[in-house]
Amino acid sequence: MQADFHYYATYCAAFLAGYSHEECLSVCYSSQFVDLCSRTYLSRLKAPLSAATTQLQLELMDASTDPIGLHDITRIWASFHFLPRDLYAERKKCSKRYRSKYRLICGPNGDLAAMTVELAKGKSLQAVGVAMHVIADTWAHQYFAGTPSLVINNTDRYFFEILPDGERRIQFRHSASAPDDIEQSIYTSSLFQSNENTIMNLGHGRAGHLPDYSFMRYKYLPAWGDYEEVIKDNPSEYYHAFCQLIFAMQYLRGERSAFELDKYAWDTAAPYEKTIKDILEKRQLDSCADWAGFARSLSGQDVPDFDKNRYEQEYLKTDKKAKDDTFLGKFILAALAQKSMVTNQIFRSGNMLAGFSVDFAAKGFRGIRDFKRLVKQSERGRDNG
Repeated sequence: MQADFHYYATYCAAFLAGYSHEECLSVCYSSQFVDLCSRTYLSRLKAPLSAATTQLQLELMDASTDPIGLHDITRIWASFHFLPRDLYAERKKCSKRYRSKYRLICGPNGDLAAMTVELAKGKSLQAVGVAMHVIADTWAHQYFAGTPSLVINNTDRYFFEILPDGERRIQFRHSASAPDDIEQSIYTSSLFQSNENTIMNLGHGRAGHLPDYSFMRYKYLPAWGDYEEVIKDNPSEYYHAFCQLIFAMQYLRGERSAFELDKYAWDTAAPYEKTIKDILEKRQLDSCADWAGFARSLSGQDVPDFDKNRYEQEYLKTDKKAKDDTFLGKFILAALAQKSMVTNQIFRSGNMLAGFSVDFAAKGFRGIRDFKRLVKQSERGRDNG
């Protein structure tokens, strides 16, 4: 997904869930910031590097793909962008190594999705935004895994866009500077490389931005599915995502007694269903303006353009002991918590693709010092309880 959904659509979902305008801005900013919080950015702020929620293209180009490097890549991409649906999925007649990668395939309504929402319960608005980014991406990025893998993420060149009047073959090119051409169905994708662990085989790179466009309906042949045809209906799946975000945030606000998988706030969205679906179906590379207009119609207020640097000075000028209470400080804590939870669950499932992990709640602090602040936050919460 892109800023149109993670920022503007998330604002709309938050408002429909009952948050105020100002609260919605914090939630949607945090949701979009997940796509921008890199080590390069955190280094400039002298903030905890372990809180990185994404990797820049240049960072990935320089990333090592030895076991330690692959652990690092997987922790970031599986935790925030390709949340695994089933860490215990079975696959007949395959090696343990293949099955470990297969179990990282992203999809909605898995146990980790429920745990992601529960993790944000009673926490900051920044934690809510991080969780909403993760949940939304389970819909857009399903069938791909957040670890480099040719045997999982590769696709055949068989791609067809499904249009109202028939099908049109999709052509891929590998020039990152050329914009996608939706009129001719020409899109940019990663370059094929036969190396199993190359970053070219990370996530949905082989399918380009097709999963990120809400209007796309297409069919293709994924490697993990033995190159058998899969049909993706993004408008339908994005609408499910939108209604699930509302449901999740209603729970986080206390308006629902429990968060349940495969449950959606259809009733809340119903008065606006046509407007929302019209935006999702509209063939355009960027639907920010349409979502912003819808947001204005809901709250009567404008949603400011996203500004990556909006909260930098607050963080930089705040004393070290109080940084965790700043906007970015709260986001960093939420990011560390999400990464810790997902990495620990992958490790506990017997899967070492994200490396070794310790359950802080059960064993106390060990390991990377950045995560010690999670223990301190937990202890502070108990003291205040």
